[in-house]
Amino acid sequence: MTSIIGWDLGGANLKLVRVEDGRVVQVAQIPCPIRQDRGKFDEALGEALKLCPSGARHAVTMTGELSDVFADRGEGVAYLVAMMRKATGEDTRFYGGRAGFLNSEQATERYLDVASANWHASAAFVATKCRDGLFVDAGTTTTDIIPLKAGLPIAQGYTDAERLAEGELIYAGVVRTPVMAMAREVPFKGRAQRIAAERFATMADVWRLAGELPRDADPFPTPDLRGKSAEESAARLARMLGRDLGEAELPDWIAIARYLAELQLAEIEAAASALILGEGLGHEAPVIGAGCGRFMASSIAQRLGRAYRDFGDMINSAQEAREMAARSAPAVAVALLAETLS
Repeated sequence: MTSIIGWDLGGANLKLVRVEDGRVVQVAQIPCPIRQDRGKFDEALGEALKLCPSGARHAVTMTGELSDVFADRGEGVAYLVAMMRKATGEDTRFYGGRAGFLNSEQATERYLDVASANWHASAAFVATKCRDGLFVDAGTTTTDIIPLKAGLPIAQGYTDAERLAEGELIYAGVVRTPVMAMAREVPFKGRAQRIAAERFATMADVWRLAGELPRDADPFPTPDLRGKSAEESAARLARMLGRDLGEAELPDWIAIARYLAELQLAEIEAAASALILGEGLGHEAPVIGAGCGRFMASSIAQRLGRAYRDFGDMINSAQEAREMAARSAPAVAVALLAETLS
């Protein structure tokens, strides 16, 4: 039985998914060290390849071309394509979204189709399982909000810039996003207080204190390189206010975290509502959630009075792989979409 490996090459981690006969049997995430060195991709790939069986076919999507180790997206796509071609062979296919699967030469030439097309892979796959709906993939760094209609993704934008303009990409996630991106002030002891424009804390701290972040969803170092307990998260949040942890009780810091979490939810709800209205999605169209922050998609569905469907329930997967598969929708999608071409 030939395995198909789906790859999602990110700037902070590489995700790979192994599919056999339509079934997801393995999911892995390999950290990609945050440093100004292209070799970080090669080292992470070297570790990931140890998990791949010989004779496997490979399908690739990416966002790592946005890493600032590259001058622009064209250079980034060319580097990652060449890296994968060298490691996995001439038969490797690269997902080009609207252009379909491409060989390495085509992928380099059509880099604007390949760059950050992972959202399209996920949405295209989900649309084969749910003809009409709103797909919400909330990850560590970004949140994709993609309308689906008649079995197709109907996003108005394609590139990150276009999708940002259309409200289909919210450049904020549940882990790496700095708290300062969510608010300029927060309530503290009965009055509004401005916060620091500094990366003292991230949304991982917020959602950890709010009790929603899955325990293993944050593989990244914290801003202060300390631990991830509730108290340590609260201390980082306190620093955002120019304060120390001891200036309030833990429940007070949790209340601030919930305030910030609500701001993020409200932003996504507003974008989702606008897309639903603009595309005329009927009330029966559900919200479909993917990513480590898909608890937000579930909340949005409830707020909008719509049914919720989980990406993990749309795939044939070994039970032990289902959770990580739902957090790795693009890698799952390119593997399953590539399998249909064989």
